[in-house]
Amino acid sequence: MKPHKQAHMTILNIETSTHVCSVSLSCNGKNIFSKSDNHGQNHAALLNLFIEEALKHLPAEKSKPDAVAVSSGPGSYTGLRIGVSAAKGLCYGFDIPLISVNTLQLIAYAAIQVVSKKENTLFCPMIDARRIEVYSAFYDADLNVVRDIKPDIITEGVYNEYLSSKNVVFFGNGMEKCRELLTHPHSVFILDINPLSDNMLYFSEKAFSEGKTEDVAYFEPFYLKEFQVTTPKKKV
Repeated sequence: MKPHKQAHMTILNIETSTHVCSVSLSCNGKNIFSKSDNHGQNHAALLNLFIEEALKHLPAEKSKPDAVAVSSGPGSYTGLRIGVSAAKGLCYGFDIPLISVNTLQLIAYAAIQVVSKKENTLFCPMIDARRIEVYSAFYDADLNVVRDIKPDIITEGVYNEYLSSKNVVFFGNGMEKCRELLTHPHSVFILDINPLSDNMLYFSEKAFSEGKTEDVAYFEPFYLKEFQVTTPKKKV
């Protein structure tokens, strides 16, 4: 999967959906600047500094990027709010389009790059949603959606319909706490797969070249929400 190229395409990519804060500047299929911090709780202090540094690396003929891309979640409320607010401010200030990148697809892309055996394999990114709950999705090795984003309460056997016939690679910041319950022999686990702005260029350049942008005024990311557990009302 190679990034889609277009002459002089320069995009500022912002990723703040988890504990990692990262910013990159891509130009024609390559990252020409990248910076990240994985210590958490520092997004508000670091993001603007990273953006300012990234903009200093614009090509000489450019006074502004062609677009800003931001991770759209699911993810941390605080992290997404900080990233989206910064992205919107830049889009308004520079009068450039806003692009959103699905966080689960982003980390699935990263995982696919490090797995050598992709045949008969599905990829399941997991974003932590507290307790034993995650937001997850299933993709094949070409990033086609097998099952779209859904909140899951993890119990033993919850994914057996996929595991019964294929290997499933689990990863993301919600994976580790679920590992003891995902005991099927077709389960594979990868550590340290985080959403990073470095990997956004595949999605952001493709979206830009296809004209797929967001309404800056009304765009809202996919915030993690509390799971709602309902019980049937007793009949009187």
